[in-house]
Amino acid sequence: MSLIFSSFFRALGQMGSGRFLKVIFLGAALALALLAAVTWGFSQVIFAFAPDTVDLPFFGGVDGLAAILSWGGFAVMLGLSVFLMIPVASVFSGMFLDEVADAVETRHYPGLPPAQGQGFYEGLKSGINFLGLVMAINTPALILYLIAGPFAPLVFWAVNGYLLGREYFALVSSRNIDKAAAIAMRKAHWGTIWLAGICMAIPLSIPILNLIIPVLGVATYTHIFHALAGRKVQGDVI
Repeated sequence: MSLIFSSFFRALGQMGSGRFLKVIFLGAALALALLAAVTWGFSQVIFAFAPDTVDLPFFGGVDGLAAILSWGGFAVMLGLSVFLMIPVASVFSGMFLDEVADAVETRHYPGLPPAQGQGFYEGLKSGINFLGLVMAINTPALILYLIAGPFAPLVFWAVNGYLLGREYFALVSSRNIDKAAAIAMRKAHWGTIWLAGICMAIPLSIPILNLIIPVLGVATYTHIFHALAGRKVQGDVI
């Protein structure tokens, strides 16, 4: 736990850096733009296909139904956006998370050899794949959440903590070592990696705060990886 907390607070201390804020704002802005476009398109489809007038028993003809449904659909999409914003923003943030790991290594581990970073499209593909994995596992896990009753949050944190830990550790380790070595390290330290993932999964249930979890998570796992690899923080080189 001491390793996890020290890594977390080091990552938290760097959250105000320009490179971190850039990833957070880009992820949130792109997600907001996409959700706004989907909401607008949804309302336009309703407006185009819904009849403008409908006859109701006892009331006769009611005009403006298309406009009413269109605005109603707009309101529904705005409500859903509160929940959709999180996974969508995570996908967009995933395109830039390699930059977060690079910022941490540049500041705290300046003596490292050049990392094998992933490109923009690799990051996008990784983010989409991770979103698909989260949905594929959490959908059937809904049954467990219902069975667990008041312990459902614990099940949610355990499941998503495993997913987050696996994904973020893989991203960070792939920058520095080959795949086989990364898998071996993950298996050797699976408890630490999973527990740190649970600490990242808990804030996922808090609106707004959960938008920074991808950045905070990768930064934390960057410190965890280098600590497990036997590297010490060398300073705060900007």
